[in-house]
Amino acid sequence: MENNGDLDLNCHATGDVRLDKAIYQWITWDKNPQTRAQIEALLLDGQVEELRRRLCSRMAFGTAGLRAAMGAGFALINDLTIIQSTQGMYKYLARSFPDFGSRGIVVGYDTRAQEASGCNSERLARLTAAVMLCKDIPVFLFSTYVPTPFVPYAVKRLGAAAGVMVTASHNPKEDNGYKVYWHNGAQISSPNDKEILKCIEESSEPWSESWNESLADNSPLRSDPLREISKKYMEDLSSVCFHRELNTKSPLKFVHSSFHGVGHDYVQQAFRAFGFPPPIPVPEQKDPDPNFSTVSCPNPEEGESVLELSLRLAERENATIVMATDPDADRLAVAEQSDRCRWKVFTGNELAALLGWWMLFNWKETHPDPADRERMYMLATTVSSKILKAFARIEGFHFEETLPGFKWIGKKIHELAKTGNEVIFAFEESIGFLCGSMVPDKDGVSAAVVVAEMASYLYNKNLTLHQQLENIFETYGYHISTTSYVICHDPPTVKRIFTRLRNFEGENTYPRSSGGHSIVDVRDVTTGYDSSQPDKLCVLPMTKSSQMITFTLQNGIVATLRTSGTEPKIKFYTEFCAPPGKRFVLSLTAPPSTSNDTLEDQLGLATVLRNSSKSTSIVSVF
Repeated sequence: MENNGDLDLNCHATGDVRLDKAIYQWITWDKNPQTRAQIEALLLDGQVEELRRRLCSRMAFGTAGLRAAMGAGFALINDLTIIQSTQGMYKYLARSFPDFGSRGIVVGYDTRAQEASGCNSERLARLTAAVMLCKDIPVFLFSTYVPTPFVPYAVKRLGAAAGVMVTASHNPKEDNGYKVYWHNGAQISSPNDKEILKCIEESSEPWSESWNESLADNSPLRSDPLREISKKYMEDLSSVCFHRELNTKSPLKFVHSSFHGVGHDYVQQAFRAFGFPPPIPVPEQKDPDPNFSTVSCPNPEEGESVLELSLRLAERENATIVMATDPDADRLAVAEQSDRCRWKVFTGNELAALLGWWMLFNWKETHPDPADRERMYMLATTVSSKILKAFARIEGFHFEETLPGFKWIGKKIHELAKTGNEVIFAFEESIGFLCGSMVPDKDGVSAAVVVAEMASYLYNKNLTLHQQLENIFETYGYHISTTSYVICHDPPTVKRIFTRLRNFEGENTYPRSSGGHSIVDVRDVTTGYDSSQPDKLCVLPMTKSSQMITFTLQNGIVATLRTSGTEPKIKFYTEFCAPPGKRFVLSLTAPPSTSNDTLEDQLGLATVLRNSSKSTSIVSVF
């Protein structure tokens, strides 16, 4: 095999056999001149550690598929790693589906781009299509950017074997990703993800035709599903539209930001499908911009600081509700004006309480027979609020929780459907919501218009969203939660933190108290340990590849510390669930705090952070 670049690799060997092999493979295989030049420049500069970081590891499937920074190297997102991933996908799908050659695959993309590496989501999607087309696999490649939920919707609608969405969702602008959906429309989970990774490693050398991007234009096996899927999706929204006539008369005004992503056109269409006039767009943010120029972070979950343009526009337009979809439109943030120039930005848990109540309220209207509740479910990830569990306990339907990540919710939906059960609502606290059964994944487009209808209905009853949230808590019990995170780019530091928690007062001992309250139970999903179970084994599946420990305190507080599956973050979650009728939840703890403690401190998870120029570390967790 000959080197396709001009660099004499023999003159620039690092002495590390594994690294030298990886360098040779990269420069030989990569046909993108920009990313190949990045590796050559690092080699000429003697940047051995940076070369090792980029070339001596490979991306793994996390809670949302493959996700990493764009740039050169096997550990990053680029033309070559997308080709390798798709070749592995082809190998596994061909083995799993005898009819793969007739079912095909769906491919969509967002609007991310990086000039320095020549990578953009559309090009990566076209290369994904080329790999499949060169093996005579039909490809349903969208002709323009689409919301992420359109891909799983299309997989189910078209009967495809799988789907790929090129997106990094709300991650920083430097990142991109490769999200894979199975034939049932759910994100892939174990064991499929591990088997695909094995196939990727077995198919690492690019096939010659894999680089033939023109196949996406010229192959007769390529079709564009945009018109059909957009039309059917908007028609199917009727399944979660309950008061269309009321919507047409609503005096409420809504502002929507698409956060420089894909959501603008599709949210506008969804509002029309529900009988609403389109929401007022934030002009500076309605069109795609891969630099996310007007926000410090393209994640609407960050709250008021990133919603500034939306809130100011709403005040000028006398709009009382602000909505923001994240760049790939699968998540939704909502704010409501409480009085002039004051806004209530709902947390994911609060918005889930409202949406869960709304879906239940309307489901009960059409299912008066209590026996129907035996087949009805709501789902949430284990780090999310237990408010749906309170609904289920009082209303008599079923609630189940899953591991973090909507891939686990999608898997559970599929399992329940096989036994004749229906999931009417599911969520994760990081503003991901699924209303109805259109898509087995979170969907910011449908959630936005469902919130609009709920707000309009409540307005007709002289209620705001915030007032209804209070009514929900009065009926089902107050659920007070806080969620936050620290950024840590150093994996050894993360490992030390969790190792310390598992060996807190000696080997294999966890902390026994927090904030002055006893810890009564510990669940460690990473190791499979759960002290609350008779056999001391977790009910949830063990996940050795990520860190997650949950502590239950004597006063009823539940606190979880976990690593993110999509970003270099250590996240922590706390919640206190009060019985119905108990308003002041903190008064139930003993004794009440008399200091200026933060809510995290009062809820028992005191996290002391120290930032240095090189890393972020947790000095003391409890």
